[in-house]
Amino acid sequence: MSTTTNLFVTRLYRAKLNDLAKKKVNYEELRDTCIAIAEDDEAGQEWCEREGYPGYTSYASLDDLPWRAPIFADLEKALDKHVAAFCDELGFDLQGKKLKCNAFWINILPEGGTHSSHIHPHSVISGTTYVQMPEGTSALKLEDPRLAMMMMSPLRRKDAAQELQPFVYVKPEVGEMLLWESWLRHEVPMNMSEEERISVSFNYNWA
Repeated sequence: MSTTTNLFVTRLYRAKLNDLAKKKVNYEELRDTCIAIAEDDEAGQEWCEREGYPGYTSYASLDDLPWRAPIFADLEKALDKHVAAFCDELGFDLQGKKLKCNAFWINILPEGGTHSSHIHPHSVISGTTYVQMPEGTSALKLEDPRLAMMMMSPLRRKDAAQELQPFVYVKPEVGEMLLWESWLRHEVPMNMSEEERISVSFNYNWA
């Protein structure tokens, strides 16, 4: 009799942000705040134009969003609870310490905008919460971390289980958040909607 065991599981945490929030985050206010910051952030706009980044990101220009806008401080407090829960699910031994958010940034992708495949170096947990997700906009594409080592592995059947697929597409809704370990490669395929796709991403590292 044979048995098959799943080894080295890659976990993705998905939840409504406000499920654990002591102070609920108003996503309409968060959307308006993201748009207002993007309009005022000339350094960020210049960086996006110089680097050929479609749309807008505050990644390279602003590192003080929780100080700049109170709603980001509320967002951080809510995220702290989810990250702690995810760390527990991952079986992390934090040895009495905790992870702390060390980076927040706004992403606004227009029609045709993409964000190429990448990881988040020098972080432990990364994630995104979704502020505006119009009909037809991009999902998040996650890559099997073993992909580069599969060599002669055959293609997977379309009806193979999700955990066997080399890529998984996750389509979150407004108010949801996703968490993953920062080494997990991911990308945002092309936004096929005429409306902007707005999200806020973040990294957690040792406090």
